[in-house]
Amino acid sequence: MSTRMDVQTLWRGARVRAAVPIGGVAVFALLAAGFFQFNGYAPLDVFVQIVQGAFGSALAVNTTLSKTLPILLCALATALPARMGLISVGAEGQLYFGALAGTAAVLQLPTAPMAELLPAALVLTALGGAVWGALPGLLRAVLGVNETIVTILMNYLGIQLVEYAVYGPWKDAANLGWPATIAFPAAARFPRLAMGGLSSNWALVLALLLALALHLLVQRSRWGTALALLRSNPRVARMAGLSHARHAVAVMALAGAMAGLAGYVQTANVQHHLQPDISSGYGYVGFLVAWLAGQNFLRIIPLALVMGGLLSAADALQLFAQLPFANTVVLQALLFISVLGVGAWRARRAGEAA
Repeated sequence: MSTRMDVQTLWRGARVRAAVPIGGVAVFALLAAGFFQFNGYAPLDVFVQIVQGAFGSALAVNTTLSKTLPILLCALATALPARMGLISVGAEGQLYFGALAGTAAVLQLPTAPMAELLPAALVLTALGGAVWGALPGLLRAVLGVNETIVTILMNYLGIQLVEYAVYGPWKDAANLGWPATIAFPAAARFPRLAMGGLSSNWALVLALLLALALHLLVQRSRWGTALALLRSNPRVARMAGLSHARHAVAVMALAGAMAGLAGYVQTANVQHHLQPDISSGYGYVGFLVAWLAGQNFLRIIPLALVMGGLLSAADALQLFAQLPFANTVVLQALLFISVLGVGAWRARRAGEAA
């Protein structure tokens, strides 16, 4: 009898957890269909083109994976601070500053072998992103400055610093006026990862391992318990000897390092040099994914893939449906509203039932 009740309890819990994402996707489909219909397009045809543009061929899947990687890393960089109650919107700036720091290593060691150049670039990338993440954490810890506002402001600063570098001291004269550094040598890039007709790079494997490691740390370690206590009951955390300031700086630094890695991969493996437009708003999309996933590191993975697919399908929408790229932003917003709306409705129903 006890075993049967346990199975029923687990099944009921699984249904409750699945209700929000499934309900959110259903509401999103209805809203998106209405949006396309309003603009004069057949919703079913557009949905088919989205799926084909994201996953309909090896080239489409490769493009989706390329866009999924920075979204995944930026989502992890958002979710980790949230586990201790910090709201960071700074992954975009951390991405840019990490790329800037990693590029410094490439410019200093352009002819070095991969065994020297890639580790050096990754170390500087991680340090750059960590510094850009730690500064808001330090201001929060020492002066009580709101980390959300600081991270938003530092996004603009990080982007401007990259523009200064590529328009100024790091601009390659051989580019004939185009603002970019010298091309990155092959030794500065992550090795290619090929599986049949699919192709990515080993940074994707690293990002997946980071997601798994963070999930295990948060769920099964004393450090994860400390983060949860700092978020839920700071007074008890202080009584237990936990330093909110030290944890805030450390968590924000680690988050910044992950977002910085996204910037370096974009620079080295996708664009092959540092230029102004490193990101297509990956930091902000990562923020969206992290909150849609409820800061669950494993749920972030499929949601990042979905968002990567939407961005990948944007080109197909422009080509076949003549829909501007801005419609992709509308779809992201509709998905965000749908999942959050269903989640809020579910929580209200649960509260009323209690």
